[in-house]
Amino acid sequence: MQRFSASWRLPIAGDPIRDGAVLVDDRGRIAAIGPGDRVPVPPDAVRIDLRNSVLLPGLVNTHTHLELTGFAGMVEADTFLEWILRVIAVKAARSDEAFFDAACEGIRRTWRSGVTTVADTGSTGAVLEALDHLGASGTYHHEVFGAHPDECDAAMRGFSAQLDRLAGHATGRARLGVSPHAPYTVSGPLYRAACELGRAHGVPTAVHVAEPPGESALLDDFTGVFADDFRRRGVPRPSDVPITPMAFMDRHGVLSSRTLCIHAIHVSEADTELMARHGCAVSHCPRSNRFHHQADAPAARYLERGLRMGLGTDSEISVAPPDLLAEAREARRLAGWDAPTVLRLLTLGGAEAIERDGECGSLEVGKLADFAAVSVGETDDPIEAVLASSPDGVVGTWLAGRRVHG
Repeated sequence: MQRFSASWRLPIAGDPIRDGAVLVDDRGRIAAIGPGDRVPVPPDAVRIDLRNSVLLPGLVNTHTHLELTGFAGMVEADTFLEWILRVIAVKAARSDEAFFDAACEGIRRTWRSGVTTVADTGSTGAVLEALDHLGASGTYHHEVFGAHPDECDAAMRGFSAQLDRLAGHATGRARLGVSPHAPYTVSGPLYRAACELGRAHGVPTAVHVAEPPGESALLDDFTGVFADDFRRRGVPRPSDVPITPMAFMDRHGVLSSRTLCIHAIHVSEADTELMARHGCAVSHCPRSNRFHHQADAPAARYLERGLRMGLGTDSEISVAPPDLLAEAREARRLAGWDAPTVLRLLTLGGAEAIERDGECGSLEVGKLADFAAVSVGETDDPIEAVLASSPDGVVGTWLAGRRVHG
């Protein structure tokens, strides 16, 4: 057993506790929590004293691209479409082994920043292999592409084969999901087929949706940069009537309680109602939204409507270095949230959004001992102290009681 004591404990499921303690059993689960004088001290327990630190649930990053670790600063472009094409070109020069090594390094970096669980999207499968290899916690959503409806059958044959190959790595706390990428890269028939395959296998779906303005223009009146690209490549108009990205996904059977909507910037009140009716979740990436699109998602509205929501960093090509605490500060500034609301988004809110709240996101008896310890010195406001900190302040990270950093 292990007994953790800290100057402050932030359970998320309750109020902050000064001089709190947590007892972890040999299964890596929380056996007891509370003020230090109320938590047993078994004679055989390893004692871990985190003086001048705050012990809180491991952070949950709801949107990463860890296969792109090491690409920071390598892609610059004037438009989002040009940026995408350059990312594709850079990826084409990296080997499978290099993607795996990059994914492993990306996971280790998340641990060093206090993150214990991720929701990742990618096209190589390297992140799921790395999660499995390192005994890490996360859901990897495998991407599929094909903007022309005639490409659907071939795309699905390859996609199904890739999922079968990757399924062997969905072990322990490493899980597999599907990700038909975005309305400007995926046709309606491919959306439906990919999501039906995901549902048949009982796995979640993650989609980039309502992100660049050109996506909305593509579906509204077939104008803008993506529409021009479709015409150049002979890809037909996605919808014969004006429609929003969220409504387009609903038309093709994408939205459900197991759908994570990433970015979700250009979303109307009606679209929000659609998301709420289906019970969708949201990954809010405020710094990436600003960097690429100079726009902000209606995140406050999502919480008001009761949508599950967490925070994401996106890839380090978009914003480097990835820093979930910096995302939290930006989200707070934009929405005017109080500190407890933002801390919940970093932890239990993110876990709820990616269907992990039964095992992590809060410090509760029976949950896995996923912790982060942040050095804050003397403070009477541990939540504000954590939100003001940086990855350098993380002095330890534990995954089911196993120390992975510190």
